[in-house]
This record gives sequence, structure tokens and C-alpha cells, in this order.
Amino acid sequence: MNVYGMARAFHELYGGVVDAYAGAQLAPTRYTEIINLTIYPGFAEDPVFIKKMREIAKKYENHDEPIILIGCGDGYAELISQHMEELSKTFICPYVGYDLLKSLNNKESFYKVADEHNLPHPLTKIITKAAYEDSDKSGLEVPFDFPVALKPANSVEWLDINFEGRKKAFTIHSNEEYMDIVSKIYDNGYNSDLILQDFIPGDDSNMRVLNAYVDKENHVKMMCLGHPILEDPTPQSIGNYVAIVPEFNQDVYDLVQKFLEDIEFTGFANFDMKYDARDKTFKFFEINLRQGRSSFFVTLNGYNLAKYVVEDYIEDSLDKQPTVYANKNKAQHKLWLGIPVKVFRKYAADNEASEYAEELIKQDRTGTTVFYDKDKSFKRWLLMTYMFHNYVKRFDKYFQANKGRDFKK
Repeated sequence: MNVYGMARAFHELYGGVVDAYAGAQLAPTRYTEIINLTIYPGFAEDPVFIKKMREIAKKYENHDEPIILIGCGDGYAELISQHMEELSKTFICPYVGYDLLKSLNNKESFYKVADEHNLPHPLTKIITKAAYEDSDKSGLEVPFDFPVALKPANSVEWLDINFEGRKKAFTIHSNEEYMDIVSKIYDNGYNSDLILQDFIPGDDSNMRVLNAYVDKENHVKMMCLGHPILEDPTPQSIGNYVAIVPEFNQDVYDLVQKFLEDIEFTGFANFDMKYDARDKTFKFFEINLRQGRSSFFVTLNGYNLAKYVVEDYIEDSLDKQPTVYANKNKAQHKLWLGIPVKVFRKYAADNEASEYAEELIKQDRTGTTVFYDKDKSFKRWLLMTYMFHNYVKRFDKYFQANKGRDFKK
């Protein structure tokens, strides 16, 4: 989804086909005329990644124009940063250094950095594998009232962990359920820490997502805040937004800009946060050092993600431009959807944000990542329609199973 969204952003502005490389292919990149996709089994990890990237670099070493290298997943962003010195000889790599990336990619160390820079986050306890293996299990005690949230600190390692009931994040309602899930996680090969957090009450509509671009001089040049209204309830996809309306909040923009500039960040950043009505603040869950899978909502609303990195590194003009605080003009707002309209209308909570989304639907001010008028072969249209229709069954099965039980980050 992220690969297609970024390729579409480049295509909308500059035309041409984007070269992409991956370890496997998923539906959004099939039957497309805007992406030339090459599959290398095992490409998502070293040593295959760097071996193949050296081969790819030879292809581009005498290229007339500069080549931008963009990772569209946590693992790829980390690999680019890890090998940035070598890769930068051929490619433009808009990423932070590896040490900073590791401190931000790991949720445990991210919360330490957040504390140092006054970025609010939920009350947190770290759960270690050693505490699980300890005979008295005292290190597993829960200091918060149930429900609580539990998620892996190491999102890259978590990609390789599989067991029945695995989720991106868990909302847990009893001590018995908590102990069962921790056991399954560590018994199935996960070695890093877990993040146990005070659960922030409220449904999907209390979430916010913010995408930013920070230039090579560590100046924030664009921030775009989104108000997710609905999330995917499928266990392996919990936390993936499927409906987002744009929102403007200068206080949030100021907070994030100060944080990113203070830590000397560069490149794309993606934040997930949730509004806590108990103290009327937004609590930040994580930072992704890349654009998110639903980040085409930024491009859809007039802030093309490809534009910023091109103007920064190729045209060298971004530093002269003022910071963009997106979505102030409601007349430009569009609703981003990753599901059919009928699914949104059936499952979105009845609140002010959903009412606003409905207004945008009625005004035909909506868009998706994958349905693109300039990439509209019949095979692609049929596959994307099938992919969207699958959400009808997924929501019917999983949303009802979780009804009455919040399953937020």
C-alpha cells in the first residue's frame, strides 16, 4: 500500500514509472503500469538486501539524474540507514543515522527520548523476557487498571513472530488473558522487550496520525495531521487506518516540530497518537521513520509527499520555502478511504468526525490510494475491487467479535 501510494505521488507530479524492489508482492502493486517491481526472495533482510542493493547500484551508477531511495516499511528504512554510507554513493537516502534510528524505532527507547523532549505518551512499564522466565514472575505485575495495552518494543523483530492470535497490538481485559498472551509471545521466539501501557479510553475516532517531512538541514517543512475514524479490526492488521479525514491543530504541529528539530531528524516521519480526555492531551504511541501505509491521505489533500524530497535533494529549493501546516483550509479537505463507503457507513462510530466524513462523501470529496484514473487496467480494477470487497467479510467477522471491547493501540 505504501509503495503504491509513493509511486502514485511521483507519477502524479512527474510521470514515468517507478522502480521498486521487494521480497514479495502484495495486491496493491499487481497489474500496475506505474511501478516496475522486481522480486528478490529474502530481500527484506541482510545479507540478501545489501547484496542485491550493490547489484542495483551498478545499474544506476552512471544514471543521468539523481536516484532517490525510499523505504516503505520499518525493516527497509532500518536497512537503508544501516548501510547509508555505502548506499549514499549512488542514491539519495533521506534518512537519519543508524544510532538515532535505533533509538526511535524501538518503542522502549523512543519513550525515553520522548521524556527528554517533553513529548507526552501513555504511562508505560517495560516487560522483559527475563522477567517472564523468572520463577516468581514478579516483574510481570500490572501497575495499571484493566484494560491495558501490550505491544512489542521491537517492531522489526515482531515481523518474524507468528502464533495463533498474534496481533500488532493487544488490548487486554484481565490478568489471566495478560499472562496467556505474554507466554505465547515469548514461547514463540520473541526475545525483545514488551511495552505495557495504561489504556487510553475511547474509540477509533480519538486517534490521530501525523506525517511530516524534515529537510536535510533538520528543518520541518511539512506536517499534515489526519483524524482516523475507523481502523482495520483484523487481528494481524489492528492499528491500520481505513478512514481518515484531514484536521488542523497548530498546538500539535508546534509540539511535533520542536521535537523533530530538537533531535535533528531528517526525512519522513509518521506519528500515531490518541486523545486522552482524562487530561485533555494527545499521547504519542510511536514514531515511524518513514511515511505510513495510509499516508497517501497527505497527497490526496494537496501535499504531495514526493514533492518535498525532490525539492529538498534535487532542486535544492525547499530550504527557501516556509513550513507547511496542512489542512487549515477546509474547502480543500478530502476523505481518504481504504474500505468501501458502505463498510465505513456501517461501522464508523456516530460522532462529529464521522458526520464530517459523510459530508465529504456526499460532496464526492473522497479518494483511495489504489484506485488511480491513470492506472486503470481492467485486471487491476477487478483485483482492487475484490480487495476492497473483502473488507465486508473482515468487518462482519472481526468487528462484531470485538464489539464492546476497544482494541486500540
